[in-house]
Amino acid sequence: MAVEEQNRTVTGVGLEAKLGVYISVPFCRSKCSFCNFASGVSSAAAVEAYVTRLCREIATAPGRAAELRVQLPRLVDTVYLGGGTPSLLSPGQLRRIFSALREIFEVAGDAEITLEAAPGQIGDALLDEALNQGVNRISLGVQSFVDRESAAVGRSHTGSGCVEEVQRLRRAGIRDLGADLIAGLPYQTEASWQCSLRVATGIGLTHLSVYMLEVDEDSRLGREALVGGSRFHAHALPSDEVTATLYESACEWLPTQGFAQYEISNFAVPEHLSRHNCKYWLRAPYIGFGLDAHSMLLREEQATEATDGGFRRALRFANPEELAPYQDGACSSPFRMAASSGASVTEIGRSEAFEEAIFLGLRMNQGVSPARIGEDFSADMLASAECAAGELMREGLMVDQDGRWRLTLRGRLLFNEVFTRLLIGVAA
Repeated sequence: MAVEEQNRTVTGVGLEAKLGVYISVPFCRSKCSFCNFASGVSSAAAVEAYVTRLCREIATAPGRAAELRVQLPRLVDTVYLGGGTPSLLSPGQLRRIFSALREIFEVAGDAEITLEAAPGQIGDALLDEALNQGVNRISLGVQSFVDRESAAVGRSHTGSGCVEEVQRLRRAGIRDLGADLIAGLPYQTEASWQCSLRVATGIGLTHLSVYMLEVDEDSRLGREALVGGSRFHAHALPSDEVTATLYESACEWLPTQGFAQYEISNFAVPEHLSRHNCKYWLRAPYIGFGLDAHSMLLREEQATEATDGGFRRALRFANPEELAPYQDGACSSPFRMAASSGASVTEIGRSEAFEEAIFLGLRMNQGVSPARIGEDFSADMLASAECAAGELMREGLMVDQDGRWRLTLRGRLLFNEVFTRLLIGVAA
């Protein structure tokens, strides 16, 4: 099945009736130097307290949805445990989380259930419990198969260890195995990058996520890069131009190895794209539980309206970004939570939905259909975007293919600029 056929399956009628669930487990054995996520190293007691709070939050989901006046589908067809490193949970903690989830929701028999993990940090007992709970997809935070590059950013695994982990998980019966790779790590060269790509495509993986390193000034690596220091190997970072070249080479080479690109950062063997992540880009309903978890649920009055990336009146809300406020308020009213550090509740009206339809749709290789968007939004909004799209096509950043706007490879590299220009006229 081609990637676009898979996308049509994901976007079929009934998309609004099935829920995606994201569960945040923000704990790591050690923190990477480039990381600015809401994650960190904590005690066993802190992890146990967090799991207790997380389970209570899941139990309050119907009440929170009723207060927000949003539809909360009971049928769940994707579950994603991310972090952090969810594979550091104990088997009992993982069992409790799934038990809490199944108390409130019906998890479909064919649900895609994903567990993020660090190579070498999935114990046998935890793996057995994950399989018992229906986990059928594991995403490994590899970043690089080159030992020097991994060590430079604080990763504890080796390239050979990652290969052994993939083989072990395959033997255990995991059908979908993915890995994250990062372009732009310290000491990375075109030759070493190609080495990582060749290993990744030759060991039985079904999915690859390729990200360009963004050196955030709030990370340890970012702070060191700002002052021109060498600590955390900041002096060995490739230039932005080299990083872009590495990304481009992945976009060109991976499809020749059977990994079709279906989103700016994601590549999959046929029939193995991430159904859960597609919910984000297709504006399907999902709910997040845990620290810094985000949700998007449809308003009750439009929850049954079927559209293809068009207007859905919805609400986006997020949990606090810091552990203490989350622990104190995870089960409170969403509106009271909004006053907490890092929490938010945002109404998505027609103009916001238009922006999302363009922004999220263009991230996917299938692009967006201006004809379909025109059915859901005003003619003036579409006309302004069409004018900008024409200019972007003449500059080689977009193409109109089969009646859909799609980004070129150069357009993916300049995605933020493309998106901004498409919406300038609309905002005016």
